[in-house]
Amino acid sequence: MAKTVTDLDAFKENQNITVIDASKKLKVAIVGTGWIAGRHMEQYTKMPDVEIVAAADLIPGKAEKFMSDWGYPDVPCYPSCHDMLENVKDLDAVSICTYNTQHAPCAIDALEHGVNVMLEKPFTVTLEEAIEVMKAEKKSGKVLSIGFQPRFNPNMQMIKKIVQSGELGKIYYIQTGGGRRRGIPTPFGTSFIDKETGGIGAMGDIGCYSLDMVLNAIGYPKPLTVTGYISDHFGKDENYWTAENKPKEYAKVFGVDDFAAGFIRLEGDIMLDFRIAWAMHLDTSGDTIIMGTKGSLRIPSTECWNGSIGGPMTIYHDIAGSSVGVATKVPMLDNTREGEFFHKIRSFLDAVKNGGSAPVPSSQIIINQAIIDGIVKSSKAGKEIKIEIPEI
Repeated sequence: MAKTVTDLDAFKENQNITVIDASKKLKVAIVGTGWIAGRHMEQYTKMPDVEIVAAADLIPGKAEKFMSDWGYPDVPCYPSCHDMLENVKDLDAVSICTYNTQHAPCAIDALEHGVNVMLEKPFTVTLEEAIEVMKAEKKSGKVLSIGFQPRFNPNMQMIKKIVQSGELGKIYYIQTGGGRRRGIPTPFGTSFIDKETGGIGAMGDIGCYSLDMVLNAIGYPKPLTVTGYISDHFGKDENYWTAENKPKEYAKVFGVDDFAAGFIRLEGDIMLDFRIAWAMHLDTSGDTIIMGTKGSLRIPSTECWNGSIGGPMTIYHDIAGSSVGVATKVPMLDNTREGEFFHKIRSFLDAVKNGGSAPVPSSQIIINQAIIDGIVKSSKAGKEIKIEIPEI
């Protein structure tokens, strides 16, 4: 990873330094001005080649207050993404930080206006929406990158290096997921838990990270079938909310999954066992395990899953084909969550400026989305279903 001379404190001394050409400014806008938009702004303000030119939010006055709080009181704000795109000329890029259910329409609108898109996760709510976004992406020729900042965590990158090195042999079984004992996200209201705004729950919020961690490591093979299960036992329980000092009415609003599990058959004869939870009577649903014919990798879970790992990883293998088992510890690598987010934004901007490929491409994340969508559909059908992703 490279760092810029404008943000020396965010990275370690052993990283390379790259000077950003600030002579060419990129005009960037923000759509959806909630909490995650602040993380985007935090990074954009470090970039000497970025000019924040507009913002949009459906809630009256929210975008204006957001931009004022960030020191941009004169930046024009609009009541919708479409209004902004129609009125702001020569826009280079947009960060879409809206409710989950608005990801697809806003991304499609931006791409159709010839604007590059940094789209927050999850990609979309359904597979069908993801397909429509990718059609707009292909037609536009613009950069569409999905906001999976754990990709830039050196520990996550080490997982891929271990798998791709062949150290584990042929991968045949993966167990992954994560969870929180009590962690249904409502710090700013009900946008995550309302079906109209969230669309999907724990799977879209944190499950997509778990899937990306292992699917990226093994090269994102296509999913073939899925048996899925989703539930909402905690979110629908008034006692959960009163214990959290939240309004018990949240139980009536709750319309998404707070737990999901799936058993997915992948190309290459790989089985993927996945589970994710916003709330459960456990501190973790288990470590991530990648099993291969020559060795296996254990990735410790965290008590509150957030797209990171819980400690040093372990590789289990034999010595010279003997029955003597060896466990090799893989030390944790230095990392800052700030660094992840910086590189997420910087790599997107570099792709826009240099005509490069999306750092987290839709061609991969549509597979992630197809699995989530398949779990929902399988759960409703009460049986295993096929996953079919059309050529786009």
